[in-house]
Amino acid sequence: MKNILLVFGTKNFNNSLNEIKEYLDFSLNFFNADTVFNNKNSTINALLIDSEACNDSKNLNLINSVKNKPIILIEKAGFTQKCNYTDKIISPLILLDFNAKILNFISSRKFIQNSFLKIKDYSIDKNEKRLKKDNLSITVTEREIQLIELLFNEKKPISKNGLLKKIWKYSEDVDTHTVETHIYRLRKKILNNFNDENFIINTKAGYSI
Repeated sequence: MKNILLVFGTKNFNNSLNEIKEYLDFSLNFFNADTVFNNKNSTINALLIDSEACNDSKNLNLINSVKNKPIILIEKAGFTQKCNYTDKIISPLILLDFNAKILNFISSRKFIQNSFLKIKDYSIDKNEKRLKKDNLSITVTEREIQLIELLFNEKKPISKNGLLKKIWKYSEDVDTHTVETHIYRLRKKILNNFNDENFIINTKAGYSI
């Protein structure tokens, strides 16, 4: 499935993109101001905004209110408005450069999104292998990240055997105390650094976050 961008621009801008859209490696959806900024569809990768559309104060206010999607601004010479954007491309557009820059932007955003996980009041940076809360952070192992992510994504507690199957795949070097040992060490680190006794909960039904 192709990546999808929502486009908001002047008539000339939209027409120019329509002429090249079949040569692009992503899809373009054209929306008017009343619908584009309220769209929370997870399949939409970004908003593509024509800087000339920002010359209208109503449009500019709408664009500056966007919080749920990254914005790629196509900036034309002489543009001076204070328009919110995540990244920009200078017009006029060169087809190959435009295509490559958009794909690059989308790939970078996906990488960043996949690298961070928000759990309760905590966040995990998978690249740095850090668990963070407020101004505090601790180092976590790859296995601990896997445990936290699995427990968080499951809707019900997971038994010790369930964790062994999903995390360790019942490998030969795993003994019966592997789960307890890893969770004990993780809970101790969180307690010592964040003073949190309830990050991982253990009941008769299993482990959960």
